[in-house]
Amino acid sequence: MRRSSLMVAVLLLALLAGSLSAAAQGSLAIVFDVGGRGDLSFNDMGALGGDRAQRELGVTVREVESATTADFLPNLRALARTRQYDLIAGIGFLLQDAMAQVAAEFPNQKFAIMDGLVEGLPNVMSVSFADHEGSALMGALAATTALELGADTVGIVLGIEIPILLRFEIGYRAGVKWAVDRWNEMHGTNESVKVLHVYTGAFDDPARGKTAAEAMLGQGAVVIYQVAGATGLGVFEAVEEFARAQGKEVGPPFAIGVDSAQDYIAPGFIPVSMMKRIDTGVFTAISRALDGTFEGGATLLTLAEGGVSASTLEDNIEMMNAAIEAGTLTEAERDELLAGIQRAREAVPASAWEALYTLDHLIRTGEFVVPQALDAETAEFYREILQ
Repeated sequence: MRRSSLMVAVLLLALLAGSLSAAAQGSLAIVFDVGGRGDLSFNDMGALGGDRAQRELGVTVREVESATTADFLPNLRALARTRQYDLIAGIGFLLQDAMAQVAAEFPNQKFAIMDGLVEGLPNVMSVSFADHEGSALMGALAATTALELGADTVGIVLGIEIPILLRFEIGYRAGVKWAVDRWNEMHGTNESVKVLHVYTGAFDDPARGKTAAEAMLGQGAVVIYQVAGATGLGVFEAVEEFARAQGKEVGPPFAIGVDSAQDYIAPGFIPVSMMKRIDTGVFTAISRALDGTFEGGATLLTLAEGGVSASTLEDNIEMMNAAIEAGTLTEAERDELLAGIQRAREAVPASAWEALYTLDHLIRTGEFVVPQALDAETAEFYREILQ
């Protein structure tokens, strides 16, 4: 009798454990922006977040491609109608209008928008990223690189002058100022580094980005950070052409990428990118949907929370492997691109990487607080004091 009771208890515990395990799993749907998997950008980052959720949380993941922006609304609505997903995540701000409409239609369905904002709906988590903190890291590397090379100018080329880009600009300037102060303290000098900035007024005009970068290079900029979407492709082109005109196959000058690991676009000339960790955003959102901590409204993921980071060689490898899996890149192409990325990273002075890693630690621990500017008046104030 005792043995029988023990066996029943064991079976009950096993059944309970199984039910808890099933409850701890869940289901996630990801709606990609146009381009889908293999874009080596936001979509691939979102997919990596889904892969992590599948690996660490046991979540089942469904990925939905969007051939055009017109697909966003039907894709989201079709997923919501099934009522079988713990979370539906949209990758990129272009989905926010469609998500707002569908979320209002299905108030019991949880949604998350990555790098976008849907206001007034308690079932939508709008995930943004501490761009100012990541940009400060880029400024630290840029300024220290300039000082090591005996230069005194860096640049930042931006898209439209909107609040979020002001945050990028001032964060970059704060990193430059921190690095210059650190350099002068370490070397007993009184050096300075000028920050050139241009708002091109567009996110889709590489020609404008190229013109802006060429002007900065002509004024002695040795590192230029692009924060201009597709307009920034012109920055990469200008930097590479300027260097190759001097017979160089690797920088300086250097460009810095943004949002995803863009180091592959001009291998040899882009040593680092400021990454918005869309993968962390997706993973955080599904985790909260499953553990009962999900809340609608704006959520800012900081550097300490893994929301932003400086790209690493490993980040590039991970994204390229995702592109290989999607069929948009071959292994031979990956290896060639990685060799160029490595050359660019090695061409950056070791002290510049040290500055970046040091500031990264100080921001994570709260010992250095990066200022924010979300309006023109505040931005102008910081431009004056971050000299």
